[in-house]
Amino acid sequence: MVTCPVCDGNIDVEEEDVDEGDTVSCDECGAELKVLSKDPLELQSAEELEEDEDEPGLADDDEDEEEEEHDWK
Repeated sequence: MVTCPVCDGNIDVEEEDVDEGDTVSCDECGAELKVLSKDPLELQSAEELEEDEDEPGLADDDEDEEEEEHDWK
């Protein structure tokens, strides 16, 4: 059994039944959770993971803008 990182509810998932990268749902709050590791079983909100993946792209865009400004000088 593992704890939901969103609502702290108990999720009955066996390590043998999932693989890293799989998505499971919390029965209590309905959150979609990604399996980060199996030993120990660790879950993270799929929504938070998507937000984390989007952030580095924003930083890259800022760097491009700075380079463009520098080219004008």
